[in-house]
Amino acid sequence: MQEKIKKVFEKYGFELSEYQISQFLCYYKFLVQENEKFNLTSITDEEGVIFKHFLDSVLPAKNLPQNAKVIDVGSGAGFPGVPLKILRPDIKITLLDSLQKRVNFLKQVAELLKLEDVQCVHNRAEDYAQKMREKFDVALSRAVAQIPTLAEYLMPFAKIGGKVIMYKSQKVEDEVEDGRKAIEVFGGKISSIKKIELCEIEASRSFVIIDKIKPTPLKYPRGKNLPKTKPIIQC
Repeated sequence: MQEKIKKVFEKYGFELSEYQISQFLCYYKFLVQENEKFNLTSITDEEGVIFKHFLDSVLPAKNLPQNAKVIDVGSGAGFPGVPLKILRPDIKITLLDSLQKRVNFLKQVAELLKLEDVQCVHNRAEDYAQKMREKFDVALSRAVAQIPTLAEYLMPFAKIGGKVIMYKSQKVEDEVEDGRKAIEVFGGKISSIKKIELCEIEASRSFVIIDKIKPTPLKYPRGKNLPKTKPIIQC
């Protein structure tokens, strides 16, 4: 598996040290082990984890500034935050999740892989945003949600001059149009949309990259699940 990780990452432009490869391997083994106790992921086969979790997580790594302060909202089993931290040890990352069992898992992962400058936080995004408003250089998420909803959860965390990165499927154009109003309301402007094909597994990924250009109004993000049930959409 070590050689496969190395070759896959090299193909997509990422050079890993032997230590980084060992960290990914250790992460994989611990993920599979703990997945038998907790439902962390439905993907546990080697190829699936390498492509759909590890590689997929790091694809936008070059968009992270050096020594960036990053938050991964809805980190789950650590994707994309942990692979990004392995690849980019310079960044300082906060892994935020609303379930304590997942946060406990993340803390174990950080200790097992000897990751420094990693904070694992148990909290809801709308609550933590009030405490850590505009404190991060980059706010990102691989959580499954529409752009207007993700924008409301992510934008308050990003400082002015910072970025928001959303992991989306290949067919993202209609969703982007629906999300433009929300992004503007929350203080952002779409910088670029990057698309990458993962030919080996016949999959693709789009990244919506947003610049934070002005403060997010203090009333956002809303509580009571309103970003999901009543998202701000383009009229």
